[in-house]
Amino acid sequence: MHLLAYLLLVASLMFSVGFGLVAVMQIWQGRTLILPWMEKAHLMVTALMTVSCFILLWALVNYDFTNVYVASYTSLDLATFYRMTAFWAGQAGSLLFWAWSVAIFGVFFLTSDAYQSLSDGTKLWFWIIFLAVMAFFLLLLTAWSNPFKMVDPAPADGNGLNPLLQNPGMIFHPPLLFLGYGGFTIPGCLALAQALNGTYKQEGSWTEISRNFILIAWLTLTAGIILGGWWSYMELGWGGYWAWDPVENASLIPWLVASAFLHTSVIETRRNKLHRINIFLIALTSISAFFATYLVRSGVVDSLHAFGDGGVGTPLLIFIIVFTFISLLISIQYRHPDSRPLSDIASREGFLVIAAWVLMTLGVIILFATMWPVFSKFWSENPVGLEPAFYNRVCLPLFVILSALLMVCPWLGWKGGIRDTKKAAIVGAAFAAFAGVLYTQGFTMPMAIAGGATALAGIAGILLMFASEPAMRRNMRSIAAYGVHVGLALTVLGVAISGPYKAEAEGEIKVGETMQVGDYTFTYKKLHQGSERAYIFIQADLEVTKDGKFVGTMQPQRRLYHKFQRSAFSEAATIPSLGNELYGTLLGADETEAATLKLSVNPLVNWVWIGGTLMCLFPLLGLCSYRNRERREEDAL
Repeated sequence: MHLLAYLLLVASLMFSVGFGLVAVMQIWQGRTLILPWMEKAHLMVTALMTVSCFILLWALVNYDFTNVYVASYTSLDLATFYRMTAFWAGQAGSLLFWAWSVAIFGVFFLTSDAYQSLSDGTKLWFWIIFLAVMAFFLLLLTAWSNPFKMVDPAPADGNGLNPLLQNPGMIFHPPLLFLGYGGFTIPGCLALAQALNGTYKQEGSWTEISRNFILIAWLTLTAGIILGGWWSYMELGWGGYWAWDPVENASLIPWLVASAFLHTSVIETRRNKLHRINIFLIALTSISAFFATYLVRSGVVDSLHAFGDGGVGTPLLIFIIVFTFISLLISIQYRHPDSRPLSDIASREGFLVIAAWVLMTLGVIILFATMWPVFSKFWSENPVGLEPAFYNRVCLPLFVILSALLMVCPWLGWKGGIRDTKKAAIVGAAFAAFAGVLYTQGFTMPMAIAGGATALAGIAGILLMFASEPAMRRNMRSIAAYGVHVGLALTVLGVAISGPYKAEAEGEIKVGETMQVGDYTFTYKKLHQGSERAYIFIQADLEVTKDGKFVGTMQPQRRLYHKFQRSAFSEAATIPSLGNELYGTLLGADETEAATLKLSVNPLVNWVWIGGTLMCLFPLLGLCSYRNRERREEDAL
């Protein structure tokens, strides 16, 4: 059966390459007769890949250890839902899931009203580019990263799933990332296709045609990143909202590029400008997603949850270079007949462009910092990566600038000037008031005050806008856009306060002793030992008080899994709060039951997750039928 699944992938590769080449010939001849067959070809490719995916899933669920991938990432003691999520635990399975996600999005686009509105020429160009992407994925899966390799004789049991991946967050985090990556393939290919065909006036902008796919891709990518950050916070014992791990950074870069595009696309939709920039930015979003895959799977950087090379690194790099060159060439040669110059910088247009530049600057900084160990090899024999302190020091001011733009931009006119002086003054007063409140509460660092005050004033301004302008409340696009901005402001608030004002202590204490962290006293009560089906553990019981008053109990664990006895794993414990969240990790214990603990107080950290959740939910309100779309004045996504 595994041979059948592999042959189905080979057949999918042949369909993609064959029909892609025939379509190129049709374009050369100025014909579109092959178009219905191109559409059927993609349906066939998707069907074949779906069967392959189900064969792998069946093997994972039914302990088919004749498959190397199944034997590598599952075991007899692994729960069923974790056996299923092992689908994307390894390199080959995750690549297959990503490729399948791209194919599924292609089917949804094919059956949409938006697709039917395109001319035959644009459709043909779209399938040429789209099937080229599919062919590359399928080439990786059939040549370098085959998920259907067999082993003979089959082992009696598998290696098991890494305990770090046995967490509810990992059920959803990777597939959401891949859905985000795959979803952006649709607008990326469509933008290039329409630019090549030159039918903008007849069809309308590709940004509007693919709007739903852009929003779905962005919200799933956002959800994947937020869940990944929460997973690492809870499972790895890092104790913060973000650790600047290379794999974390790899997913953040395409999100920053996509977010920059969302802002510049508003200018194209509303003001008929920045057409070439938008074509390249949406293509760059897909390119950066491929680059994220390269970082994770090439072995070029070290990370706790990166894969080794496995042979896919070099093909990925070549594909990235070629795709970037083609996208840049198409963007440069494109000429829009009605494009106009930008307005003054002190306008809503100008501030949207500045926001896009800040987002892109963040992406470039994170990219170069992540790749620093690679670059430093040119002048050092012992290259080292940059510490989280570097990222926090450089990136936090840029996030504060974003928050300030969010606060000011809604009150600017498209052509310049302040559109409502009184309300803008109220927002300015709110900023000053919030800054004063934060200062009196002990938050005296300039960046923390600026970030928190701009975030809160931005939220106040949005609430004022919706309270005073009834048209805004009737516009679902405006609700979606400003809802995302509220989520971003809450996230900035959490980032600005939780990072700089985190209190932390680490040390060894005996039963009955205490450890002081900030205003909280942690009393070590006793040590438990126990076992579960897959692991044995020790557990420290901690009682937490503040000013003599009981706050709660914490029970951090240290686990030793039967399948991974070379390493012990921490299971963090928390006392959740919208204010100060308490966080504890058990690092070890000796024969006298003295425990080594790492404890921290994280102020406002949960607003990072709350804000991130709002950023994932509000875009759903912006989805609409292509036939009934309206372009409204307040549209700002």
